[in-house]
Amino acid sequence: MVKKMIEKIHSGDKTSHTRLPLNRERIFAAAVEIADERGVGAVTMREVASRLDVEAMSLYNHVANKDDILDGMVDLVIDQFDLPADTGNWREAMRRRAISAHLLFGLHPWVPPLLDSRKSSGPSRLRYFEWVLGTLFQAGFSYTGASRAFSLLDSYIYGFSIQQENASSDGKATPEEMAAALMQAIPADTYPNLYRMTLNSMQHGYDAEADFAFGLELILDGLERILKESKTG
Repeated sequence: MVKKMIEKIHSGDKTSHTRLPLNRERIFAAAVEIADERGVGAVTMREVASRLDVEAMSLYNHVANKDDILDGMVDLVIDQFDLPADTGNWREAMRRRAISAHLLFGLHPWVPPLLDSRKSSGPSRLRYFEWVLGTLFQAGFSYTGASRAFSLLDSYIYGFSIQQENASSDGKATPEEMAAALMQAIPADTYPNLYRMTLNSMQHGYDAEADFAFGLELILDGLERILKESKTG
């Protein structure tokens, strides 16, 4: 969805110099494109207007301010979360939701730090909250249990994405290349465990997706156990 919206930014009949009408959708898509390229800090009213080839003041006919744009950017990405309605299994639904969010955060790494800092919520974010809570309530979680499960899952999904982004912030070095550089600074006799772990990463590679799936299954296992205990207690 975001990709299609970004394509609209650059569309239009260039031979006749026509331009698609400005609207909130195109403004948010342009802002997402800027954030993907240079980080969310690069998103300003002036930069968004330049990307759309309009005057900055014209944006105010459609958005209130930069905060309005940031909220719209978050909502645009959240709208792509997989919130399945075709499964009666809460665990499978939560897994699909988590994996889709994880993949989207990989494409838009600026989203997790921004998401929880927003004090207002757009319609997509509200639908997302409603779906998660509804799925957990239907599975039998109490209000407190559902709240804790929601918080635990999102803390893991967001935290994993932030950690991955921080780990890859040193340019385009692969995990194996970073491990090789780290090994040069680790005396094997002083830090034997760290040395062996780093060596293992170099020899076998690092599988971020396997790591994410491993942690997600542990969380789902724990939540499933708590849910069963609550029903039999």
